[in-house]
Amino acid sequence: MTLAPAPAAVRDDPTERLRRLADLSVRRAVEPDTEFAWGTLGTGAVLPDELLSIHGLAVDLTPQQRTQLSREEVAAMLAAGIRFEAMLDAILSLWVAHADDLRDPRFPYLLHEVAEETRHQRAFLRLLDELGATAANPLDHGLAARARRRIARIAQRERAFFCVMLLAGEEIPDHLQELASEHADTAPLLRAINRYHRAEEARHLSFARMLLPDLWARAGHRERFRVRRLAPRIIQGLFESMVHPGVYATVGLPGFRTWRAAHRTSERVAIRHVATRPVLDQLLLVGAFPADRVPRGWRRLCGVDHTGTPVV
Repeated sequence: MTLAPAPAAVRDDPTERLRRLADLSVRRAVEPDTEFAWGTLGTGAVLPDELLSIHGLAVDLTPQQRTQLSREEVAAMLAAGIRFEAMLDAILSLWVAHADDLRDPRFPYLLHEVAEETRHQRAFLRLLDELGATAANPLDHGLAARARRRIARIAQRERAFFCVMLLAGEEIPDHLQELASEHADTAPLLRAINRYHRAEEARHLSFARMLLPDLWARAGHRERFRVRRLAPRIIQGLFESMVHPGVYATVGLPGFRTWRAAHRTSERVAIRHVATRPVLDQLLLVGAFPADRVPRGWRRLCGVDHTGTPVV
């Protein structure tokens, strides 16, 4: 028997959508400590050469160096994910802690998301141990670190801005993990964890998209200015910091010079465009700017024209 589709009023009801998301989180809960074949990663390459950030650069590396680079790149992305999700957990928890009304229907699923993010972090920490990476991140200090702290403080106060950062922080790794999980030469353990992470993040993305229209409607002029003008620069920095300069130094390449060159290749730029366009699409849906006047920063970040249409 074919089930009739749900009435539009039910499909579009936010409370019903939240209930469905929560039901999925309960029914599909995954415990990473027991779900995955830990201890099976081995010592070989974990990503194929064409998914390394240096793909498109004329660099001469031995197979052993490429193996090490693959492990260092994955470790750098995992570390970035752990830190980003920790910040997300903290800000979402503060929403609850500072709430005027704890009966807000969004809070139950918000707490499901926090629980799932902490499980992701535990999985990433275990995978970090197996990778055995050694790269030190020079972006953890100095101006870059101060800028991250400043952005975190803004995100705590300005919820629409935070929601845009949340979308970017979920969409970018989702695309990178999609590329890795669909490639036959990705290490099986990494592929399994990527698929698990993407399945749960799909629900988190749905939740963030649900939040954005209301948060945007409540945003003030300064917050809207930051989303229109500052956010694309921050998001590009987020994308480029996922594989940091210290990674390249571990295989004898000049760290900052290789880092800058890698993120200018047509291959890497194309990945950035695809990964960030869904964020722009959501901003267009909520009317963050006129459909035919996409700001220059967003056009450059996402590889689109003034209407939001991808540029070949």
